Amino acid sequence: MSTPPPLAGGVQGPAALRPLLAVTLDALRDGALARGGPLPAGGPTAVALRVREATGDVLPARGEGAEAALRALVQAVAAGAADPADALCAAHLHCPPLALAVAADLAASALNPSMDSWDQAPAASAIEVQVTRALAAEVYGTDPAGDALVTTGGTESNQLALLLAREHTIAHGPVHVLVGENAHHSLPRAAWLLGMPEPSVVPAPSGTLDLVALDEALSQLTGPPGSVLVAATAGTTDAGLIDPIDQIADLCAAHGARLHIDAAYGGGLLFSDVRRELLRGIERADSVTLDMHKLGWQPVAAGLLLVRDPRDLGILGHHADYLNADDDTEAGLPDLLGRSLRTTRRPDVLKIAVTLKALGRDGIGALVDQVCARADEFADLVAAHPGFELYDRPAVSTVLFRPAGADDQQIAHARRHLLGEGSAVLGRARLEGRRWLKATLLNPYTRPGELAEILKLVEGTTPR
Repeated sequence: MSTPPPLAGGVQGPAALRPLLAVTLDALRDGALARGGPLPAGGPTAVALRVREATGDVLPARGEGAEAALRALVQAVAAGAADPADALCAAHLHCPPLALAVAADLAASALNPSMDSWDQAPAASAIEVQVTRALAAEVYGTDPAGDALVTTGGTESNQLALLLAREHTIAHGPVHVLVGENAHHSLPRAAWLLGMPEPSVVPAPSGTLDLVALDEALSQLTGPPGSVLVAATAGTTDAGLIDPIDQIADLCAAHGARLHIDAAYGGGLLFSDVRRELLRGIERADSVTLDMHKLGWQPVAAGLLLVRDPRDLGILGHHADYLNADDDTEAGLPDLLGRSLRTTRRPDVLKIAVTLKALGRDGIGALVDQVCARADEFADLVAAHPGFELYDRPAVSTVLFRPAGADDQQIAHARRHLLGEGSAVLGRARLEGRRWLKATLLNPYTRPGELAEILKLVEGTTPR
């Protein structure tokens, strides 16, 4: 019988990993050099062809060996990647991860704890308690202490928030959800998935939830306290705008409604002494979505759902004798099944913990301030350029702009042209009936010259 390939764990694991990591890192470098920009050129067909040529048969009868497979596939993926570490890759809420967070994620993969029972993840489960409580304290303070769950991101967090609201008043009938027309698509989708009534949509004519319309909508709904959930947004996907949280919390208090804040994007402002004020009132929310893989510079996935009252999480309790037997729990073994709707769950908390400990609140806040400052600089460039129109000053780190005089079709063509060339990755958004190009700046290393290059590239694709 042949010797099995080496494992990543145990005392021998690091020695087995070291040469493979060298191959992997070289392949990442070579792939990035081959790509030569933020995106591979040629579009979907050309990229798929190059991948097939580079990788060959991915399930051969006889394996090619660890180093050859690593080199071929990692280099192919790197050469064909949309690289958020490139300053001209600025379309989405897709951050360039910190090297230290990636290193921590490697350790998590090597050890491979599963966060569904204490005996599979003794230390990782203890670290998760520390991190979730620390981040909940960033929103809610420590008296009384809130709590948080680690999720895969904003979609799962928003789904959990609706689930908690539904179960909170399940004895009194269905929960009616109110969302702004600026809300993330995951909220109505979560309501559908959970069998809840379709959310009512509140106008957001200026990009943020209209308070008068919200008050009217709340006045028309009757029921026991908590039978209405208002979902507001701190950092919209299209423009990075922040709903007036404190005033929305006032209305929820007056009408006895629960409040959820989708701060998947804007929640990172909590770490900034300069910009935290933009989230005034967030501590009044019953639940808050936060993604550390946006303004937290973590590899995907690194989401959280924070709750003001830890008792709300009790409804997630679940029993499986092989994972959380009653006698084990009574003997003091922590019960982890109520910490997620997932069973097998990787320790995504480790990379978050390493980042928090390495940088501290001030270090993360400085990164937040840097990318927000870059967005302000880019907005200045757009406003000063006679060939472009600026939508508005950025609220976080997203800038919407469009070539002056171009129609919507020309703007869409310009974006796709840049994607096809592999020269820049810009997003698109529709606000106030018009199409805009979107630059989401999450790279703290972006330089002023690179911001100017974005405008130059767009200018070269649109008719004069």
